[in-house]
Amino acid sequence: MDEQNRNLLLATGLSVVVMLVWFIVAPPTPPAEIVDAAGDNSSLTLPTPSEGVAPADATPAVQPEVAALADAPRVEIATDRLTGSLSLLGGRIDDLRLEDYKTTLDADAETVVLLSPQGQPGAYYAVNGWAPAEGISQTQVPGPSTLWSLAKGTTLTPTSPIVLAWDNGAGQLFNRTISVDENYMFTVEQKVTNNGSEPVALAAYSQLARHGEPAGLKNFFILHEGLVRMSDGILDETNYDDMPEYDVNPQERSPAEVVQVEDQGWIGFTDHYWMTTLAPQGPFKSVGKYNPAQDIYLSEAVHRKLSVAAGATAVATTQIFAGAKEWATIRSYEREGGVEGFLDSIDWGWFWYLTKPIFAALHYINTVIGNMGWSIIALTLLIKAILLPLAYKSYVSMARMKELQPEMEKLKEAAGDDRQKMQQGMMELYKKKKVNPAAGCLPILLQIPIFFSLYKVIFVTLELRHAPWFGPFQDLSMPDPTSIINLFGLLPNASPEPGSIMALVLIGILPLLLGISMWMQQKLNPAPTDPTQAMIFAWMPWVFMFMLGSFASGLIVYWIANNTITFSQQYLIMRSQGVKPDVFGNIMSSFKRNKSDG
Repeated sequence: MDEQNRNLLLATGLSVVVMLVWFIVAPPTPPAEIVDAAGDNSSLTLPTPSEGVAPADATPAVQPEVAALADAPRVEIATDRLTGSLSLLGGRIDDLRLEDYKTTLDADAETVVLLSPQGQPGAYYAVNGWAPAEGISQTQVPGPSTLWSLAKGTTLTPTSPIVLAWDNGAGQLFNRTISVDENYMFTVEQKVTNNGSEPVALAAYSQLARHGEPAGLKNFFILHEGLVRMSDGILDETNYDDMPEYDVNPQERSPAEVVQVEDQGWIGFTDHYWMTTLAPQGPFKSVGKYNPAQDIYLSEAVHRKLSVAAGATAVATTQIFAGAKEWATIRSYEREGGVEGFLDSIDWGWFWYLTKPIFAALHYINTVIGNMGWSIIALTLLIKAILLPLAYKSYVSMARMKELQPEMEKLKEAAGDDRQKMQQGMMELYKKKKVNPAAGCLPILLQIPIFFSLYKVIFVTLELRHAPWFGPFQDLSMPDPTSIINLFGLLPNASPEPGSIMALVLIGILPLLLGISMWMQQKLNPAPTDPTQAMIFAWMPWVFMFMLGSFASGLIVYWIANNTITFSQQYLIMRSQGVKPDVFGNIMSSFKRNKSDG
């Protein structure tokens, strides 16, 4: 067996072994335990957010209820990063736009809309309320259709919270204070004052309601979209398709996905780049479920039941994150805001031990350079520098293997068709010359998880979205926008639509450079003597060129830089060992071989 083939097979085998060992030593964290809604809030009945308000596809007979929501008074939300409004009907936060982000790179592109009121396509909103327990009825607590009055404030800003008030007419006064910070975190403080003569028991809750699956759902294995939650340090992710169903009739509801959080946690919905979550203060019941009758996905956080004596006041507080999944912002909420494990809301994947530090390094490099394309190249240099000691040993071993080539050819001639004799002779030769043929596999082995981790980072992180490099490369999260049609970016013509057959054929300049860099790397060594092996290796760079052509351009930039640095390292190390790679000669030999084969 040829040494290159042996190395390739050994690298593949070692990759499998490493992954198996990893799963044995550090198996994936099991999902949070699913339990019945037990404890002191097990008897609570929460309303569906749409109760009292018709769904978007309602018949004309119930349209007046939709009109009631549309006509309800609103309070403006105005920060540097968020604009929108909340409705006094239910106190819903249901109209929110992310001012720092546009839907596309076009100059007239619309601002990204995160939350939309019920009755509009893709309705998505947050509802807060109280669920009754003892001494109080369902109609005596505020819910999704309660019309609140504005007791304090006119516009919700980082410096001016608002206060909503509602009197149930039975002795209980409810107040809700809503504040927002300079980024994406709302704080909702729900207060009940019992002015009656008897104690009452009730529990505060918060809900995130999403009508239907989000538009533009990727459904890609490398990215999680759907329910995400942290429960006492345990991360749980559930796709939309896997969320448990329940009936509208409370008596016929099937068990929802319920977790009792004793210390800290949060629950919500995550998209590719945006997210909403609920983070209550104190113990709570975390619930994820799907209402098939109205096509509503729900995530709920239900506080512990509170017994409020006559003349007493009770308070429950929940933080609501509604915004972009910015690494620095989310990390600040985790470290300074006390939202435990919040950075794990970004889908780091199985190789989180690589993706997290790789992105952290990329982020810090970008803060210095200020250009994500050059930052990726700088990150590649850093990774190659860290792996240099291993690469050095590998390339020294490869240089020594090259020195043994004449003796190996003699062994091959002497052994003839006797493969066992050939193998024994090679092992004796390796032992005599103190050469480890497997040493060249280690850099290849390490590149596999690093490449996948960087692909994950570039695909899932918001910081790569619409990140420019130079010229036509204005979004490194998208495939190369150049092709022969626009002379690789020199003409204003549009390239074929990404994902189309033409885009796969008419590749851009970056995939072309990738193929050339892989081809040049091959030419550091002569082609295999076996014609079949030589043909496979000759086609490999160009096959990879088309295979990776539709990948994010940021990943292609990394791979080109990696190939270029690897070529330089290998060339210089081989020269230092007395081996002079004949790159030009190997290129000419391959041309002559192709010509003779033709």
